[in-house]
Amino acid sequence: MRTESRELVEHVLAYIDRYKETDMAGGAPEALEADAGFNRLALEVFAYQFKHIPAYRKYCQARRKSPLTVRSWTEIPPLPIQAFKELTLSCEPVEEAQAVFMTSGTTQADKRGKNYHPTLEVWDASMAPPFKRYVLPDRERMTIFVLSPAEDVNRNSSLSRYLSRSVELFGEPDSRLFFSPERGIDLQEVLAALQRREAEGRPVLLMGATFAFVHLLDACEEQGIHIRLPEGSRLFDTGGLKGQAREVTPEELYAHIERHLGVKREDCVNMYGMTELSSQLYDRHIRSRSLQEKPGHEHEKAGGPWIRTLVLDPDTLKPVADGEPGVLAHFDLANWNSSLAILTEDLGYRTERGLVLLGRIQGSEARGCSIAVDQLMNASRK
Repeated sequence: MRTESRELVEHVLAYIDRYKETDMAGGAPEALEADAGFNRLALEVFAYQFKHIPAYRKYCQARRKSPLTVRSWTEIPPLPIQAFKELTLSCEPVEEAQAVFMTSGTTQADKRGKNYHPTLEVWDASMAPPFKRYVLPDRERMTIFVLSPAEDVNRNSSLSRYLSRSVELFGEPDSRLFFSPERGIDLQEVLAALQRREAEGRPVLLMGATFAFVHLLDACEEQGIHIRLPEGSRLFDTGGLKGQAREVTPEELYAHIERHLGVKREDCVNMYGMTELSSQLYDRHIRSRSLQEKPGHEHEKAGGPWIRTLVLDPDTLKPVADGEPGVLAHFDLANWNSSLAILTEDLGYRTERGLVLLGRIQGSEARGCSIAVDQLMNASRK
C-alpha cells in the first residue's frame, strides 16, 4: 500500500480501538468525543476517496460536492449501491487486494458487486467488538454451530469470513461447521448434534444465513422433530428471506424456530450486513437484557460508532426526522478503500437507540434513488 493509505488505515484502526466500548445511545461521556472524531475521520476518508477513485470524484462533482465544500459527514454524497456492480471502486490497485468480497448475484446473475480489501486488518477490527457486544454480551465464549460455508470454502464471501472469525474469536473448542462443498449443509448431522446438546443440557449458539434455517426447519417438520435447546442457547441469522425460491416472513421463521428448536425470539439475533459494507448492525435486545435496560423496539439494530446511518426522504434524499421512514444511507469508516458512503435500497427509521428496518424500497418510492443512479452512470461515462 502507498504511505497515504497506510496512514489512513492506522487512523481508522485507532478510532475503532478507542471507541469500541462506547455506547452511542447510552449517553456516555465519550459519545460527543466519538461524534467529533467520526466527523473528522469521515472527512479525511472522503477526501482520500475523492482523490483516488475517478468514478466517485465525477459523481460528487455532478452533485456539486467536493472536499472543499463538504464540512460535515452528513453532506458526503452516498454512492448508490449499484455502483459496486457497475464500477471498479478501489483506491489501491485491485490486483494487490488481500481479499475481494463479491455479492451473490441473486438479482443480476451476470453482475456481481465487488468490494476490494487491500488489507483485512480494518474489516477484522470492525467485526469483532460489535459481535461481542450484541451477540455475547454476557459471556466470553460459547459453543458455536455454523450452517453456512466457512472462509476456506468461499473466500469471496464476506459472510464466510465473518462466520469463520466468529468461531475463531468466540467459539469453544467443540464448535463445528456443518457445511461441505460436496454435500452442502449436513442437516441430519446438525439435528443429531442439537439433540445431543439438548440431552446434555449444554447451550449452543447456532449461526448461519437466514435461509439455511428454513431448510433446517423443513427437515424438522418433515421428520416430526422438536428439540428444546438448553437455556442460554442462541440463534444468529443474517441475509434475510427475500429473493429465494419461496418466501417466508420473519414472523413465520421465528415461530418455527421456537416450535422446533425451542429458542425464543428474544434469544435470536438478526445481523444486518452487506458485501458493500465492512461493518454490521445487530438486534440489540440481548445486550439490552444483559444491561437490564428498558426494552425498546424489539427489532432495533445498532453497531459500532464507526458506522453511522442517515434516513433519507426517497424523493429528495434529504434527512428525515427520527421515527419517519426513509431510504437508508450508511457511512462506514471501515470502508476506507471503496466508498465510505453508500445509498442502499433499504427502508427504515431511526429510534432513540437504533435503527428499525422495513424492507426494500419499491417502484415509484425510489425516485430520488433513481436520479442518483442516473447521475452516477452519466458521470462515469464522461
